[in-house]
Amino acid sequence: MLLGDLPQGEKWRNFELKALGLRDFARVRGDQPLNPFDLARFASLIVIRFEEIEGLSDTAREHLLGSASEAWSGGACTLPNGMKLVILNPTHGRSRTNATLMEEICHVFVGHQPNRLSVFTKDARGKVMNRDYRKADEEEAYAVGAAALVPYAALKRLLLQGRTSQQIASHFHVSTELVEYRMKVTHLWREFKNLSRKGAKTRS
Repeated sequence: MLLGDLPQGEKWRNFELKALGLRDFARVRGDQPLNPFDLARFASLIVIRFEEIEGLSDTAREHLLGSASEAWSGGACTLPNGMKLVILNPTHGRSRTNATLMEEICHVFVGHQPNRLSVFTKDARGKVMNRDYRKADEEEAYAVGAAALVPYAALKRLLLQGRTSQQIASHFHVSTELVEYRMKVTHLWREFKNLSRKGAKTRS
């Protein structure tokens, strides 16, 4: 691996190396999209459909899938046998679901231990969440998961090829927001903006 294949900053390089380890474990090349559902079973995660939940009242079901659908992306709990059960919001698209599941997978692979007390709070992106982990663990799980979905070397290469954030997001089956998050934390955002301006001038 070349030094240029890793982002700046020790923290982000460490996140990237953990993400690359996950991709290597999944046997996915650097430029290929990673399917989190293929990784879930190796992390002892059982992913079930929302429709499979029993004992949920019609009122609660309508609330979770209706007015409260943007307040949650997924939920997880640990079973007596140690395996983790994950329920994903069926109203969210594939790109958001991939990011949510990848974050849960990273909590397991990195070895984070949930807090005994869960608190409802807002994350850095303004979303209401039920915090089961320390703030630092939440940051690491999301950052490593995002890096596993959109690796730095491939992201940089696609940017230099003139790809837009939408095109990169479509390639990796993630949201445009996640791609732009990766650009910002890996210090590629300014380069992306410069390339976008040059491209606009060329087309005009």
